[in-house]
Amino acid sequence: MNKFLTAAALVALAAPAFAEGDAAKGEKEFNKCKACHMIVADDGTEIVKGGRTGPNLYGIIGRVAGSVEDFRYGKGLEAAAEAGFEWTEEAMVEYVVDPKAWLDAQGYPDQSKMTFKLRKGGEDVAAYLASLTPADS
Repeated sequence: MNKFLTAAALVALAAPAFAEGDAAKGEKEFNKCKACHMIVADDGTEIVKGGRTGPNLYGIIGRVAGSVEDFRYGKGLEAAAEAGFEWTEEAMVEYVVDPKAWLDAQGYPDQSKMTFKLRKGGEDVAAYLASLTPADS
């Protein structure tokens, strides 16, 4: 019995640092984000009607940060774009907790236009955004 518990503990410790999010929960949690962000597919289909203060988040997971055409980003995401940084679910989870702190930790200028901090539900929002990826990605 002790060997089983030890093996189970080792498996738990080897698990990724981020739990997988729930896209369905993330869709609901995204309501906090739509004051600034919309989600509009490449073909113009409006998935989530939202604000235009922030960039369109359609296809953000796997996309180079700060790369939505004609959107003016803060210096931190401009630097991330120049470095070719691509958003992952894990990075998005960390970013939404405190954008300026995340940028600083990555070595980018800690200047972000995003002032909202999503303290809970980041994994779910990231899973939801990951589910909204163009078919050709």
